[in-house]
Amino acid sequence: MCGIAGILFPGCKADELSKLSLRMRANLCHRGPDDAGLYVRDDVALAHTRLSIIDLGGGHQPISNEDGTIYLVVNGEIYNYKYLRNKLSAHGHKFASQSDSEVIVHLYEDEGEKCVNFLDGMFAL
Repeated sequence: MCGIAGILFPGCKADELSKLSLRMRANLCHRGPDDAGLYVRDDVALAHTRLSIIDLGGGHQPISNEDGTIYLVVNGEIYNYKYLRNKLSAHGHKFASQSDSEVIVHLYEDEGEKCVNFLDGMFAL
């Protein structure tokens, strides 16, 4: 089971958010001993600890779309990710991993918040 955390703090600088989110992530390490990631910029931070199930070598999070405009942390499993991946690839999306979580970022690009209606699985974003 992965650990996910996020901070939305308008007006807070990245260096301060980095300190806060590193502390949060440290408290999640028991939920994901295989990897840890962090995305921080002014106003927002995302933290992730990973328990690798699918794509053991890849699947690092936070995960982003091709141009880095959308970032995501996910805990869960997407059962229909292969179907979604094929469909999204046919629409021109490029994947950096074999992770089931990565399909969500690209699906969000196409469907916005409605993307969750297309996901079959157990997940928190």
